Amino acid sequence: MEWLVWIGTAISLVGLAGLILSIIRVARLKKQGLGDDDLRAAVQKVMPLNLGSLFLSVIGLMVVMVGISFS
Repeated sequence: MEWLVWIGTAISLVGLAGLILSIIRVARLKKQGLGDDDLRAAVQKVMPLNLGSLFLSVIGLMVVMVGISFS
């Protein structure tokens, strides 16, 4: 079941890439110097990417743990 570990690692890396992308987007938004309400609205648009990426990372780590358990 070593392949399960590698699949989980790939899923986790995709999630990590999404988290990094959402961090970069929010940092760019903060540098633009938007008002409080505008910044809040812009960050809310990035939130689905952040939550989806976090979900992928968690699922990937669970798959890795299952793969390690079965090995």
